[in-house]
Amino acid sequence: MELKRTLVRAAVSRPGVLLAVSPGATRQRLAVEAELARRGWACVSGPAAADLFVILGDREGEDEGEGGESDWVAGLWQGIPAPKARVWVTDPGRAADALDSGLADLQRGEQKRDDDPAHDAHHEHHEHHEHHEHHEHQQNGDHPTLPSEHGGHDMHGGHHGHAGHDMGLVEGLPMADRADDRDGLRLDVLHVPLGPVLADWPAGLILRLTLQGDLVQEATVEPVTTPPSPHPPFWDEPWLRAASGEHISRGDAARRLCAAHLDSLGRFFAVAGWDDMAARTRHVRDRALAGAAAAELTSLVRPLIRRAQRSRTLRWLTTGLGALPADQARQRGVTGPALVADGDAYNRMLVWLDAVGRSAADCDVTEALDPAEVVGPRGRLDTPVPPSKAMLDSLPQLLEGTEFACARIIIASLDPDLDELTHVPAPGTVHSHG
Repeated sequence: MELKRTLVRAAVSRPGVLLAVSPGATRQRLAVEAELARRGWACVSGPAAADLFVILGDREGEDEGEGGESDWVAGLWQGIPAPKARVWVTDPGRAADALDSGLADLQRGEQKRDDDPAHDAHHEHHEHHEHHEHHEHQQNGDHPTLPSEHGGHDMHGGHHGHAGHDMGLVEGLPMADRADDRDGLRLDVLHVPLGPVLADWPAGLILRLTLQGDLVQEATVEPVTTPPSPHPPFWDEPWLRAASGEHISRGDAARRLCAAHLDSLGRFFAVAGWDDMAARTRHVRDRALAGAAAAELTSLVRPLIRRAQRSRTLRWLTTGLGALPADQARQRGVTGPALVADGDAYNRMLVWLDAVGRSAADCDVTEALDPAEVVGPRGRLDTPVPPSKAMLDSLPQLLEGTEFACARIIIASLDPDLDELTHVPAPGTVHSHG
């Protein structure tokens, strides 16, 4: 027995972590990701590779099932092999404590009941069984890999309850139907749900795809249902606070903009298969959020920008994907970088890189932010429709007719923030959500 416990402790000393991020939990996600990077723990792409399940967000934030938790959270937990543990992080300041507690539970292999009076209000743990190996992501070198070569392109969501089809399941996988394709041929039709939990995926997004062969025939966007929140979205906060009359410096806004675009770039590089670049980008993001001076940030972002701009492989992988001309973007209400880019996924990345360089240099500016300047990282915040809602509405047209392996790159190149959909401003502030 003691030998078994020793082996279990050794096996889970660096657990594979599956993050389940609810809309509105950006602060918690950033805190946990920074702590995971410090520890060298890997985030995994799905339940089968996970040891520790970390749920981020308000415990009353979503529709709950009979077990007192959302159906998709329960489904993911059931899909994780033993030994396993889970923690729930609602306070960003307690991210390290929650991870320590989850690791201790894994190593002990002891059961802790949800109804235990000693149960902490900020995280919970469940029973653990025998060990199952998890697969760590392989770090890449100077260039991204092809989608088919990279584990980050596991397109399938972890919960088959979101399948959204009528054919039933075989071994947990949806069966294919048949229909005419664009050329009139009879091909298999497969309905594939993506989300709401995938690595490097917008929190709270469910995307339902109808595939024939490797082509997307139809795409439907379905955000996870969450109650309205009075708290401003984390990435939009400086501009919304300035618009409500608070004194916000231009440097604080530039710092948040720099970190927001670095966060988006980290996702973009990761889904393109460039794990090393994604990790470096997130490190600089964390330094920006930690208050690093403009000189330090500028010295950190310059090599990132040069490296991304010079990568021929990245350009080859992303050029031509999700083309959104400026005139179509305006018609759909899209603003911000997606409008400025006036092009495809690669063009949108270049706009982010340019904004990162400029905003990093402005992080120490002390003069006040103009209250009329209400343009956040995703676009204008003084319109009836949040900028991310316009991007989500544009996704079906951008995805239909594209190859399945390209879908996540297109989504990452827009990186909609579903926190914007849950925010309901107080009367008299810059906008309201219909």
